[in-house]
Amino acid sequence: MTLRPILIHPDPRLKKACPPVTEITDDLMQAAEDMLETMYDAPGVGLAAPQVGLLARMFVMDCVKDPEAAPRPMVLINPAVTWTSAETNVYEEGCLSIPEQYAEVTRPAEVRVRWTGLDGKEQEEHFTGLWATCAQHEIDHLDGKLFIDYLSPLKRQLITRKMEKLKRDRARG
Repeated sequence: MTLRPILIHPDPRLKKACPPVTEITDDLMQAAEDMLETMYDAPGVGLAAPQVGLLARMFVMDCVKDPEAAPRPMVLINPAVTWTSAETNVYEEGCLSIPEQYAEVTRPAEVRVRWTGLDGKEQEEHFTGLWATCAQHEIDHLDGKLFIDYLSPLKRQLITRKMEKLKRDRARG
C-alpha cells in the first residue's frame, strides 16, 4: 500500500466531474487500498478519488469514531443517491483537500446510496448521521463540488486565499 498525496484546493482537478468507472481493474483495487490507507493516515473519514488526482467515480469512507469499535472501511464505486430525507442535518464539515478549515453545511439527514463494490456486485444502504453527511460530501467531490461551494462567496474566497497561502508556504519548504 502507498500513501498518496492529497490535492489541496484550489486545484482544477478537484472541480472536474468524474466519469463512471467502467471496469474494476487491479489498478483500481490498488487505488482503493491506497486511498483507505491515505484516509486513515490523514486522518479523515472519507476520501474521493479526485482528491488523489484520480478522475474516477469512487470514494472510500469509514465513519466509525469509537476507538473500541471495529473499523468499517467502505469502497463505493459509481455511487448514486437514490433517496434523501426531507429532514436536514447541519454538520461542521472539513475536507482533507481544505486542511484545517471547517464550516457548517446543511444536507439531508438521511440518504440511501446505491453503488458497486470492489467485488463488482451492486449494493445499497441507508445512511444516517455522519455516514450520511460523509457519503454526500464525497459524492459532491465526484461531481466537482467542494463543501465550501455551499458557503457565501465571501467565506469561500477567504478559505480559498488561506489555501493558496498554504500551498505557497508548502512549496517554499
